[in-house]
Amino acid sequence: MSQTLAIIKPDAVAAGKAGRILTHLEAAGFRVRSMKMTRLSAEQAGAFYAVHRERPFYTPLVTFMTSGPCIPMVLEADDAVPRLRETIGATDPAEAAPGTVRKLYAESKERNAIHASDSDENAAVEISFFFSEQDLIGA
Repeated sequence: MSQTLAIIKPDAVAAGKAGRILTHLEAAGFRVRSMKMTRLSAEQAGAFYAVHRERPFYTPLVTFMTSGPCIPMVLEADDAVPRLRETIGATDPAEAAPGTVRKLYAESKERNAIHASDSDENAAVEISFFFSEQDLIGA
């Protein structure tokens, strides 16, 4: 079993889709090991997405991620990182496979409902950004 980070983004929380997304993830075989609702400050969002600082979408991304509450969660499954990325689909919901989280619940490429870690290494860093060892159930 391995772990990864997912964040139900402010667009999905505001639209009342968080429960459906969580149900979708559990039905796909993920176990929630920790979860919380939070509202990121500009500093927190900037630090979390610092890897994208030089990209043109960085400032709009930080603005979006601070626009309302989000729900970071630690998910566990065999091959959690690639499985979650497959489960959520392509960044652009127009390109996402049928039945994926983004195809079902995302509004656009920018308002795409969910974040998922892209590697085991980044998953470890991202999990520790939001959660302490003490927060992880069954770790």
